[in-house]
Amino acid sequence: MAKAAVTVMGLGEMGRALADALVTAGHPTTVWNRSAAKADDLVARGAVRAATVEEAVLAGPLVLVCLLDNDVARATLRPAADALRGRTLVNLTNGTPAQAREAESWAADHGAAYLDGGIMAIPSTIATPEAFVLYSGRKAHFEAHRETLEALGAARYLGADTGMAPLYDLALLSAMDMMFEGFFHSVAMATSHGDGDAAGFTELLVPWLTSMLRLLPTLAADVDADADAEPVFAQGLDVVLAGARNMARASRDAGVRADHFERSAAALEEQLAEGLTTYTAPGVVRRLRTSG
Repeated sequence: MAKAAVTVMGLGEMGRALADALVTAGHPTTVWNRSAAKADDLVARGAVRAATVEEAVLAGPLVLVCLLDNDVARATLRPAADALRGRTLVNLTNGTPAQAREAESWAADHGAAYLDGGIMAIPSTIATPEAFVLYSGRKAHFEAHRETLEALGAARYLGADTGMAPLYDLALLSAMDMMFEGFFHSVAMATSHGDGDAAGFTELLVPWLTSMLRLLPTLAADVDADADAEPVFAQGLDVVLAGARNMARASRDAGVRADHFERSAAALEEQLAEGLTTYTAPGVVRRLRTSG
């Protein structure tokens, strides 16, 4: 059975990885990029280079867009908007839930089906078991192209609200970003001592964080539980505050910025002043939701 034709617009590192996966999976693949030379290696492997955006859109029923941001994506597609009629536009450009819903409305105005997506992978892991891609939008649109989308990585459908994929995408990225920030901060502290080195410290950090990751499902269950349920995980606020103060002091003594721990300590002091005594996952999440 012949594989479905696909267009990939945008050939940065991720776009090239997406197109390469589709070519490898046997899909007739058309590619477009503002700098046409970026398609050379893909064309050598069997992809077709489109000379214009309109030609790229008209090449098949499924159009994947992976560009810098949503403003660039809209500006790129606008001149060829009429060519989208009857096609499915899958926007894999990183953006916000509000932008996704706006893009869905724009696509519908031009007669196109729309899915928004979030790529949870780096280019080198596309089409491997490590990669998964989030999708949201009308389920019929997703199911119609599920087999093709699976060529990129496990296709995870999140629901009809188009904003769900970018919401989860950015939430997952926020956890990654904070993890890296925590790593860099801890390395800055550890290497402030003459005998400290990043590699040796990281040998200790990886198993420590791995063991802590096992706690996340318990914390998630606490967050999802009824409001009157007793959390499984709880610590005394005074204990958590003492730790935050010590991490702030040790950071400053090591010549490392202590902003995060100073803010944490201030927030914990405020909670103690309000009469709270327990530190729980639902409490932390609730304060994060209302702090703005």
